[in-house]
Amino acid sequence: VIVPVYNAAPGLARCIESVRRQTYANLEVLLVNDGSVDASGEICRMYQRVDARIRVIDKQNEGVSAARNDAIEAAKGRYVQFVDSDDYLAPNATELLVSCAAANDCDLVIAPYWRVKDGESEFVMYSFLRGGEVMSKTEFARELMEEPASFYYGVLWNKLYRADIIRRHAIRCNTALSWSEDFLFNLEYIRYADRFAALDEPVYYYVDNKKSITHTQM
Repeated sequence: VIVPVYNAAPGLARCIESVRRQTYANLEVLLVNDGSVDASGEICRMYQRVDARIRVIDKQNEGVSAARNDAIEAAKGRYVQFVDSDDYLAPNATELLVSCAAANDCDLVIAPYWRVKDGESEFVMYSFLRGGEVMSKTEFARELMEEPASFYYGVLWNKLYRADIIRRHAIRCNTALSWSEDFLFNLEYIRYADRFAALDEPVYYYVDNKKSITHTQM
């Protein structure tokens, strides 16, 4: 589980706790402190001390794409899951994603997510695919092209990826882009993936926050 962190102190504990408390316990959690100047680094290191599954990567600020790439290089697990530091996971998020991938021999699993507005007072679910069916590359691409601008398809954090595909084909986030770098990563990944599946149950809480990592980090 890769979490890029940049000046995220106010919501960081909630994010990390949601990862630590997953029903799927066999986790490697990589917290990438991307040159934070607030208390984020201290919070990350505190969690590293109390949970052996957590590893902190401290680096100079280079942006969210470089932070994710450093974690991809360091990751040792079979799958890769991304979480943004101001968001949080449903308790069974990783278990649902991994179970679906393993049961269906899938290269990518995509899931609905909650968009959290007005603090936590309004939850809106976003989903396009029906769960339970394994799709080919052509079938998945056809669905994607119906809603190419949707977060559902474009972002990294509502999906599970196979680490061996990422490594074998050197798929990385483009550090030259400040917009749509997630979507480009997904398009590159889809080139080499063959089997796709979707979940019906939301696994992620995306906090609609204009000060989030995707809006402020350079």
